[in-house]
Amino acid sequence: MADFLNVAERSVRMAAVRQRNTSPELQLRRQLHRLGYRFRINVGGLPGTPDIVLPRHKTAIFVHGCFWHRHHGCKSTTTPKSNIDFWQEKFKKNVERDARKHKELENLGWNVYIVWSCEISTEKKAVAKALEIDELICTLKKSI
Repeated sequence: MADFLNVAERSVRMAAVRQRNTSPELQLRRQLHRLGYRFRINVGGLPGTPDIVLPRHKTAIFVHGCFWHRHHGCKSTTTPKSNIDFWQEKFKKNVERDARKHKELENLGWNVYIVWSCEISTEKKAVAKALEIDELICTLKKSI
């Protein structure tokens, strides 16, 4: 099936995709704040510019969109039907870059946590994920 948008329209639509302050990010940040966590957002001095950084706990959280970061097994992980080679290469580079940046953070002593947008698509799911992160941080504190 051919793309129903021309090149200029597609470019405008893709440029409108948010990189920061997405709904899933806001949802998770709200829940973490309710649990008493204070954090920084989009810290550019760290590899990969994590979406949420808990400096006190040396934890970096990435909120990944399932489509762009290729969440394995997720129904949102589709591939456009036009320009397939371009998209496959783009997705491959995204996944490789993610892995590289996460490894760099871990080598610097940071705990890296990935949250997929489908895992926090509702408030109930976001609360559960925030509690899971809280439990992880409590476990990390005990091991120190």
